[in-house]
Amino acid sequence: MLKSTMKAGWVRLALAVLGSLIYALGINLFVTPLGLYTGGLMGFCQLLRTVVLSALGVTSLPFDLAGVIFYAINIPLLAIAWKSMGPIFFRNTVICATTYTLFVSLVPAPAQPLVDDVLTSCLLGGVISGVGTGLVLTCGCSGGGLDALGLHLSRKGARFTIGQFNLVFNAVLFLLCGLLFDVPTMIYSILNTIFQAMAIDRAHQQSVNVQMLIFTKAESPDLDRFILDNLHRGITRWEGKGVYTGEDTHILCVCLNKYQVEDLQQELLKADPKAFFIIQEGVHISSNFERRLN
Repeated sequence: MLKSTMKAGWVRLALAVLGSLIYALGINLFVTPLGLYTGGLMGFCQLLRTVVLSALGVTSLPFDLAGVIFYAINIPLLAIAWKSMGPIFFRNTVICATTYTLFVSLVPAPAQPLVDDVLTSCLLGGVISGVGTGLVLTCGCSGGGLDALGLHLSRKGARFTIGQFNLVFNAVLFLLCGLLFDVPTMIYSILNTIFQAMAIDRAHQQSVNVQMLIFTKAESPDLDRFILDNLHRGITRWEGKGVYTGEDTHILCVCLNKYQVEDLQQELLKADPKAFFIIQEGVHISSNFERRLN
């Protein structure tokens, strides 16, 4: 039932927006009141917010400046990485980055922590925000940030994965937390990020690797070019014959990831509305296969 519902693009986008709200609730209700910092680009924006407000002598604002900074930094990052994303994924990323900003900026953070125990707040904030982020990813969307920059660097041939890039960035971020504030702030921020990462892995149910078998009777060079030039994936082709009709059939095998499936489905419908395809999720792909976010 859930899988069939998730096939509707607008439903997935609506659920991704809901995931952005859940993420903001986890951060603003449990992490921000304790003066802690989450990982990734949002954590950097929170750190920058604290430094800016402290330098200006401002104790509070009616909104969270970190969300505004997050969006301002996302604009050039998305401009750089838009060619690395499919058009649908790019559109969804812009929408989710906007909703992340709105919810983080507008969801009020309580003056006093909702939970007195710091470790419990780290756990609750990490799990709730991680579930929100996992829901966004499961819907084939992204909030931008380091993911967008990692995509661009991967396409440019950088010798590290997006996960490694995030790991190095977070290590530097939390080191700055320790130097600017204190060791407990750094440790609890790290714990919050660990809880968040575990929740993301649990909430992100869909497999990244997908095998798609396409059966079409039409000669479609435009489809081949789309897969090669836009999705940057290879194609293996067989020539088959329908047993019932006796007609020749082209069979295309493409290994890609879940974020590219919708783009390929739309292009396939343009090339041959009568074509059909089989998608197998969770396949193990190794050797010459580029792993990317989208």
